[in-house]
This record gives sequence, C-alpha cells and structure tokens, in this order.
Amino acid sequence: MNNIGVLMTCPMSEYLENQLENRFNLFKLWNHSSPKPDFLKTHSSSIKAVVGNTKIGADANMIDSLPNLEIVASYSDGLDKIDLGKCKEKGIKVTNTPDVLTDDVADLGIGLALAVLRKICVCDRFVRSGNWINGDFALASKFSGKSVGIVGLGRIGSAIAKRAEAFNCSISYHSRSKKPNTNYKYYSNIADLAADCQILFVACALTEETHHIINRKVIDALGPKGILINIGRGAHVDEPELVSALLEGRLGGAGLDVYENEPNVPEQLFSLENIVLVPHVGSDTEETSKAMADLVISNLEAHFKCKPLLTPVL
Repeated sequence: MNNIGVLMTCPMSEYLENQLENRFNLFKLWNHSSPKPDFLKTHSSSIKAVVGNTKIGADANMIDSLPNLEIVASYSDGLDKIDLGKCKEKGIKVTNTPDVLTDDVADLGIGLALAVLRKICVCDRFVRSGNWINGDFALASKFSGKSVGIVGLGRIGSAIAKRAEAFNCSISYHSRSKKPNTNYKYYSNIADLAADCQILFVACALTEETHHIINRKVIDALGPKGILINIGRGAHVDEPELVSALLEGRLGGAGLDVYENEPNVPEQLFSLENIVLVPHVGSDTEETSKAMADLVISNLEAHFKCKPLLTPVL
C-alpha cells in the first residue's frame, strides 16, 4: 500500500504518523509552507485518504480538491470537522474512533468535577506557595450525593452516569429523545434539567442543534451554586455568556476541557479559582492514543483491501 497517498491534516500522534509512513505514502499538510490550495492541487491525484481530527478534518473545499479521495478517517470520536454531506454526495467513506476513548473522557469529566468541588488545583497552589504554615485551607464542597445532569446520554454520557452513580449521585439527563432501558430521569427541556441538578455535564455530539445549547438561560438555571463540566465541544457553550456568569457569580464554577476558539482561552478565566482548565486532553492517554491510532490504521487497511470497515460512519 506504499503507493497509496494519505493526507494527514495536522499533528496528532507520533505513533500514528510512524504507522502511516510505514504503510502508505504519507503527506503531512502542516509541513508545507505553500498555501494549502496549491499543495492540494499539486498532489490531488495521489491522495486517496485523509486522516483528520477535531482540529482539522475534511471540509467541502478539501474534499472537492481531491478527486480521487475514497475515505476520511477521523482520529477522534467527533465528526464536526468533516463535511458528512459532501462525503455522502461523493460516495466517500468516513470512519471515526468511538468506544476506545469513552473511559478516558468520562474519567476526566469526573476528575474535573472533583477538582472544581474539592478545589484541588487551588489546594495544590496553597501548599506549593507555603501558605499552609499560616493556617488551614478553606472548606470545599463534596461530590458524593450531588444531583448530576448529563446533556447527551450516549457512550460517554452513560459512562459518566455510571461513575457518578458510584458516588451515590442522582442522575438525570437531556437528549433529543428519551432513552429506553434506563431509570435515569429524562428532561425534554435542558433548562429544566439545569435547574434540577447541581452539576451539569456536557457530553453530546456537536451539531447545529447543540451549538450553544448551554446559553444564558441554561447557565442561569444552573445557578450560583451549580457547576458546569464540558468535555464535549467548545461550541456547545456560549463562551462569552459563560465568562460573564463566572465573573458575576451567577454560576458556581466550571471544569473545561474544550473551548470555542482553541487553543485560545478567554483570559478573564485565568484568575478565577472556581474553575479548572485543561487543554482538550479528554482522550489523551498513552493507552487510548495508541488504540485510536490502531483503529485509524485498521480502517484504512480494511478499506484498501476491500474488507468491511471496523467503525463506519458512512
């Protein structure tokens, strides 16, 4: 398969790069200083596959510029940076990496909630600064027994619910429709869910419907003692409204792994001690990174060997 051209859109995983280079004719888009349209035009006939992620996927312009494109493999569960309509129109296969990252993202979601409520990051700075010698740290808030709301009860949302249940938390959720085979309380209105929980996890897919699903109304319903945890996508949250709510004390705190304009984060958040910020690392463990890369490779190999895809989206 060394003659098959594969375009990697941005740095993702050194292991993935090495495996792609060993098997295919790999093009690294970020290594070319010329304008992207020129690069794509020059190599368009060679490229049959695109490997993208939630930073740079495959938009309509890229797809149209690659006449021999057969498959787009996402090094992510998310598909919001891939023009699925264009792929379907042109008969291009699409795969992603679900399931293998579910536990890591759910773990981080719970970790963020614990870090915000128990003020773990602030505690760490308190000890490192030597302030402990001047007196004990202020009281925090417990996680166990809190009421938890989950926006999106898919694989990751369900994994968060399972973990929260172990902390004796009551679970409610909002999704497009009520899920069968669950005893969790369902809310068709997300603002009602926010008003009835103390911690709100955002774990849904990013679509036109879920863009800014966390708006001022939802934030105010969650209230000055509520905690927002976003391990979905940055655009799920109206970020200016989130910032103003935190600055004005209308929201109790937040744990964020994702942001609207990554890697740019609103500087107003940096001085706040009731939030925890991490740099979109939900699935970034050594174990899961390798598993995701292996799944990308396996899907590409299956496609070019005319075998069934392991995780087909289209």
